[in-house]
Amino acid sequence: MTAIKVANLQKYFHIYKRQGGIFSALRSLFNRKKVDVKAVDNISFEIAQGELVGFIGPNGAGKTTTLKCLSGLLYPSSGTISVLGFTPFDRKTDYLKKISLVMGQKNQLYWDLPAMDTFKLNKEIYEIGDSEFAETLKQLTSLLDVADLVDVPTRQLSLGQRMKMELVASLIHKPKVLFLDEPTIGLDVVMQKAMRDFIADYNKKFAATVILTSHYMDDVKKLCKRLIIIDRGKLIYDGTLDKLVEKYADSKFISVEVQNRITEEALNQLGFLHSFEPPKAVFNVPRNKVNKFVSIILNKFKVEDLIIQEPEIEEIIRTVFNRGKS
Repeated sequence: MTAIKVANLQKYFHIYKRQGGIFSALRSLFNRKKVDVKAVDNISFEIAQGELVGFIGPNGAGKTTTLKCLSGLLYPSSGTISVLGFTPFDRKTDYLKKISLVMGQKNQLYWDLPAMDTFKLNKEIYEIGDSEFAETLKQLTSLLDVADLVDVPTRQLSLGQRMKMELVASLIHKPKVLFLDEPTIGLDVVMQKAMRDFIADYNKKFAATVILTSHYMDDVKKLCKRLIIIDRGKLIYDGTLDKLVEKYADSKFISVEVQNRITEEALNQLGFLHSFEPPKAVFNVPRNKVNKFVSIILNKFKVEDLIIQEPEIEEIIRTVFNRGKS
């Protein structure tokens, strides 16, 4: 079942330009130069119910604008959007009860009040019954390990604890579609992992459809099988992470530790040498020559250890962006 369908989505913003100086300011009162900025430029995709998709791109690529169009906060310039059968910008109550937009740099908690007050407010807004509210709150606070913090004033919580409470507040109505915009931004590595674990658990437990934007590639690698990549408003890749690696990573890294003494000169004769710190040598070998190269290494040296690795996902994504601009 398709949860999200986007066809030829475009979102343009009108901005006015003028040069500096008082005379330019006076001229702009009568004649202002208008420029269209293409934040989202004719993108199309579909996402199935229960899918967890990474939506990535550089700053200014159009990720947040797209999420705001999907959640109904922005009206698109053209194109069609359907989420759970609703048109988002109609902002129907039934639709708003089924989605949630979580932005890492925005908050809804009241600084001097406990998070529980916000949870109860959202309970009334979303018309959640007492028993359902209690059960959902118990599930969410248990998953996030914050059950003993719900009555602590927000200002006394750490950043990681506040982000967890923000998630509880945004998910108390059990949305079927979740838009996550940089949910781990500013968190330390321990808290990032906790947030990733929660997102994965929520996706499985509630069969929720999740779109995740993040600049942290660990979030993407550990949560998302499918990636949608946009740059300068245009969709430049839509597919699995494995296919992305296969398409854009032309080589693999082969790390070798040998028992016998070896010189850098001898290694250079093999070709593809990337680095050498005795007794470990790393080769950057074209994908189609890996098997043959490994065979040569095993026949030529007494090998203590040999590891074949894909390039880091950050490097692959950088390659995608660079090719999209060429």
